[in-house]
Amino acid sequence: MQFKLKKITSDASFREFFRLYKGKKTSIIVTAKKEKFKNLIAYSAVNKFLKKNGIHAPKLISQHFKEGIMEIEDFGDKTLLYNFKKSKNKLSLYKKCVDVILKIQKIKPVKKIKFGSNKFLNLKSYNRASLHRESNLFLNWYLPGVIGKKKSIKYKKIIKGELDKIYKKIFYKNKFLVHRDFHVSNIIQNKKKLGVIDTQDVILGNPMYDLASLLDDVRVKVPAKIKNKIFEYYLNKSSVKKKQISFLKNDFHILSIQRNLKILGIFYRLFKRDNKSQYLKYLPYTWSLIELRMKNRIFENLEIFLKKAINTKTRKKISFK
Repeated sequence: MQFKLKKITSDASFREFFRLYKGKKTSIIVTAKKEKFKNLIAYSAVNKFLKKNGIHAPKLISQHFKEGIMEIEDFGDKTLLYNFKKSKNKLSLYKKCVDVILKIQKIKPVKKIKFGSNKFLNLKSYNRASLHRESNLFLNWYLPGVIGKKKSIKYKKIIKGELDKIYKKIFYKNKFLVHRDFHVSNIIQNKKKLGVIDTQDVILGNPMYDLASLLDDVRVKVPAKIKNKIFEYYLNKSSVKKKQISFLKNDFHILSIQRNLKILGIFYRLFKRDNKSQYLKYLPYTWSLIELRMKNRIFENLEIFLKKAINTKTRKKISFK
């Protein structure tokens, strides 16, 4: 049998991916020089847990964790991002994605996921501190990077204070399993099923987080009409009570802004620290998504300070020194 190894597109993590050809069969080789536990062990443990609960996640074929290598099932290379660009019926694809989110949310939440013979992966919960840790990526990387350290000092404390007031308004408690990076590049059309990848960051959190990740994805520009229809589709298929819908919408807007502020920080850090400038092209649209959700009145003060700190011209920049 002939074996052939071909490098494929990597993601924003420290992992590298290779497609292993074994005759007509293929598998994926994942390597990680850093953060081996998160990128390999946690990833395989979560995948196994999700598979047991009916979610189509990659099966572990073989592992050499100490050497930073594992082999997993190959779902192919047709992510939904690829299909979105080709499909005229984006609404139908989105509905299938929402069905997967709802299926994940129906899984009984657990605090530990078993891996190995007698070891456990502890699942964290999204509390106010963890929300701040993520939005601090914006304050610590993007803000000083684009307006300068001296000027950023003036706004850091104010913006963080406003975010804290907003995070306190989140209604739903962390009782749902959350993928945490549920967007079309992490969903693969595998035969007739939707396969979910990049699962290692699963957490207990708010039901709106994955929906916000999907609908306000910085990689895909989708008309507001379709977003609204998909949101309604989620409401109709979920067990949300009518009197809670306004709270749910607020949570969605808050978590969308929190996530996209985090993304601004992460993408700027990828450029500055890891020399991955390809992520800068997403920054202007990320700001557009933040501005879209800022229309909710609960963000009135935050919007004022963000506008003072970062003007329209800076928000549209995709080139930095």
